[in-house]
Amino acid sequence: MDFEARLELVKQVGEEILTEEELKHLLQTEDHPVAYDGFEPSGTDIHIAQGILRSININKMVKAGIKFKMLVADWHAWANNKMSGDLEKIQSVGKYMIEVWKHCGMDLKNVEFIWANDFVKEPEYWKKVMQVARHSTVNRIVRTGQIMGRKEAEVQQASQILYPCMQCADIFQLKADITQLGMDQRKVNVLARELGPSLGFWKPVVVSHHMLMGLGEPPKTKDIDRVIDLKMSKSKPDTAIFMNDSEEEIKRKISKAYCPVKVIEENPILEYCKYLVFEKFNAMEFKRPEKFGGDLVVGNYKELEKLYSEGKIHPMDLKNAAVFYINEMVNPVRGAFEKDSKLKKLLHTIREYEVTR
Repeated sequence: MDFEARLELVKQVGEEILTEEELKHLLQTEDHPVAYDGFEPSGTDIHIAQGILRSININKMVKAGIKFKMLVADWHAWANNKMSGDLEKIQSVGKYMIEVWKHCGMDLKNVEFIWANDFVKEPEYWKKVMQVARHSTVNRIVRTGQIMGRKEAEVQQASQILYPCMQCADIFQLKADITQLGMDQRKVNVLARELGPSLGFWKPVVVSHHMLMGLGEPPKTKDIDRVIDLKMSKSKPDTAIFMNDSEEEIKRKISKAYCPVKVIEENPILEYCKYLVFEKFNAMEFKRPEKFGGDLVVGNYKELEKLYSEGKIHPMDLKNAAVFYINEMVNPVRGAFEKDSKLKKLLHTIREYEVTR
């Protein structure tokens, strides 16, 4: 694959790239640069933004020749008091999340899963953490609270001050040329860019992907924490679609989702069509009675957006189509956990856990 094609694939993933010039240089000088993403095992399920969207993004990066490291951030979740601060339960959730990705289409040939629990045993890692902490103020670290899914005022435990220092150190421990995380992780990635050269490391390229919306009405506020309020979250289960939701549950959630007539901006159902459906399917088919225009096939997202903005597709027709295609994407994962006795037992175990935010 030539340079331009590789660059285009990465740009499809990055809603923001810091910086595009640095990315171009990296792709021109390295055949297989290393990118990393980290995930904090928490909750009793994984939603479609973490499952399907993450797989789509990673597959594009891998296709561009990038080696990918997925960090199972179990110690980070422990520091963030997830699963009541029980590390063993956190690790069980981590194992579950890996199994989901194995069954939802992620190209795993060039993806390596690495547990934080393994490299926290290395003194060199903690040296990096200490270097980050020594060169940062408490206020600077607290301002990165979004990376934990928390607003600044919610960062109260001492362990939550340690978390961003660890995540910043992860980049250098993993020898990552690229940090490929969500827009909500931007602040700690910028911190790594600021500190890297002065600590004897490098300035990682930041490729921040879009954060998929939850199903609820967008918040009216415009403050700095809006990114947390807007995104799909396990802490708001009725506005999130999970990888083990039944078809009936997916339909129930989508049927009551925010989806105003002709409104394009911050419409979650249109977002799912753009970032999920048209990434996995060549077209969307709408089944409608003749009196409402009859069946319709839409070949791309721009066409869908135009038709919807003109009122030629009704919200309920959009929702019904979205239910079908999202269920098709979730079905292989759900089916695997229904048929495989070990996976079924794992899912049952973590669903018994008490969840803490």
